[in-house]
Amino acid sequence: MVTIQEAITTVTTNTNKLVKPTVKPIEKANGYLLFEDILSPINMPPFRQSAMDGYALNLHDSLTYMVIDEVKAGDGHKPALKPGEAVRIFTGAPVPNTANAVIMQEKVVATNNKIELAHNIDLEQNIRPLGEQVKQGNVALKKGTKLTPAGIGYLLSLGITEVNVYKKPTIAIVTTGNELIEPGQTLTHGKIYESNSKMLLSALYSLKFYDITLYKVEDDYKQTVNTLKYAVNTHNLVLITGGISVGDYDFVGKALKEIQVEEVFYKVKQKPGKPLFFGKKENTAVFALPGNPAAALSCFYVYVYIALQKMMGFKTTNLPRVTAKSTSKFIKKGDRPQFLKAIYSNGNVAFLEGQNSSMLQTFALSNALVFIPETVTEVNIGDEVETILLPV
Repeated sequence: MVTIQEAITTVTTNTNKLVKPTVKPIEKANGYLLFEDILSPINMPPFRQSAMDGYALNLHDSLTYMVIDEVKAGDGHKPALKPGEAVRIFTGAPVPNTANAVIMQEKVVATNNKIELAHNIDLEQNIRPLGEQVKQGNVALKKGTKLTPAGIGYLLSLGITEVNVYKKPTIAIVTTGNELIEPGQTLTHGKIYESNSKMLLSALYSLKFYDITLYKVEDDYKQTVNTLKYAVNTHNLVLITGGISVGDYDFVGKALKEIQVEEVFYKVKQKPGKPLFFGKKENTAVFALPGNPAAALSCFYVYVYIALQKMMGFKTTNLPRVTAKSTSKFIKKGDRPQFLKAIYSNGNVAFLEGQNSSMLQTFALSNALVFIPETVTEVNIGDEVETILLPV
């Protein structure tokens, strides 16, 4: 049995970054890391651009200007201005080459074809220069940058339609157990609805992982071996729920050994989620999660999340942790560190009722896990506690 910190360190050091690139249409690249520097194919903006609605001026000594033309966004013509002349211009429109300042419309008095400025303005004022954001040929975004909606919009504004990104892991979710049936079927005596696979699928979807395959095996040793062998050989990450304990019909541990998955650790001194297995075969990471749903999801956020981030090449692999003030009392039984389902808000955190590892009702209301160390036996109102913020 290992400690929580030992387990976290071991998962981090034994999970490899995926190094294969894949080409993605830019609109489908959200959440991916860039595999290479992106060089800008154009200047952005591609022309001197008006920063506001107003008048583009060819400056002279007087505050009075003659308005000779109009330029709106998208116009391609290039009026020539003499000193003392102006054109009506709008935000985003190209500033004529012969104009050297733009004054906002609120700062002038317009009469017929003349305008009177309220004050003098500086050269190039309110003009976005050519290539202000990025110049043609320069690095627009560096290798390893995580693409966000803003990043995608930025690259699209440069005319880029596809990018080379680090490949996301292919993931297998394997559920075991004769007692499990699909929701929608008739619930007969001794059966329960299977929820772990879709729960983990939803958690992965929320983190923008989509290449996921679900497998279901009965409590049969040969079937367990064959399914796990295929999953391990064809995926980068395998998540197994149930069957890792030592009961007569728990075949997962024995099957993993037969297919030569190296056991890195088995069992973590924690509650919930003690019977957690982590192993690897070549570059495939394997987690055998507890069968109890709340325990499985807790282990997913504390350990599997780290492996996913490490595979993607992210430098920060843990979920964010903050120190929060407890608004609840709690007495810990036993000597194992514990993760408590909780609600965090504005620096305060409240523990929820129903912390049993089989209960998802409480987890459904929580947005955080509070970590209670081995040395702490009691938490009182006002105590500061370490709080893991869950993805929303």
